[in-house]
Amino acid sequence: MKRLFISDLHLQSERPEITRALRFFLSEVAPGSDELYLLGDIFEAWIGDDAIDPTLNEISPLFTELAKQGTAIFFQAGNRDFLVGEKTAKLLSATLLDELVTITLPQGDALIAHGDQFCIDDHDYQAFRKMVRNTDWQQQFLAKSLDERQAIARHLRDESGKQNSNKEDYIMDVSPCYCAEVVKEKQCSLLIHGHTHRPAVHGDINGNEELKRIVLGDWSESGWYLLSDDQQLELIKFKPSKNFN
Repeated sequence: MKRLFISDLHLQSERPEITRALRFFLSEVAPGSDELYLLGDIFEAWIGDDAIDPTLNEISPLFTELAKQGTAIFFQAGNRDFLVGEKTAKLLSATLLDELVTITLPQGDALIAHGDQFCIDDHDYQAFRKMVRNTDWQQQFLAKSLDERQAIARHLRDESGKQNSNKEDYIMDVSPCYCAEVVKEKQCSLLIHGHTHRPAVHGDINGNEELKRIVLGDWSESGWYLLSDDQQLELIKFKPSKNFN
């Protein structure tokens, strides 16, 4: 079985080259795959399924075509697009997943996640995450007008950028100790996540060589995907000249 994993595209109208890269991926790389996993932050921001998003309108037919060809598509929310709901998932021909999901690969049982929940040393962010993932907060936010939501989202992104500029790198990275704890608790041997924009294949987790961790890359300068099939488990970088400036 051929599975593909991507995350952290941060699709936005201001970066059309990323959308072009996704078009290339969906038309040239993804066809023939059995499953495609979208592990969060596919969109730069998502303020609700009722918001008109031109990028979504552009990519939706590509996902529809891929699904028609037989690829099952799954969406797992990130810290930028946690408000994606069933309406948007339908436009992506995707099934919504919980924030921690276990799947069986030829290489072993894998835990997949966006990854922000593992950054436990960033206490301010975890407090924010707890707030915005709360159902009551989300209902109150979605009850506001689109203009209000856009203003709030813009303010939150600006504040996050300011705070992150003053944080040590390790604070914004995942906690290896916590990763190992959760992976063992879920009885897995592999963790696949995004979020940190630090693509890598780690041969251990917190010194435990029985556990592996793969970090997906962000698409700001190159495209990234993880390929899993019966022969390989490979993190692949691509940069067609026609797609990125």
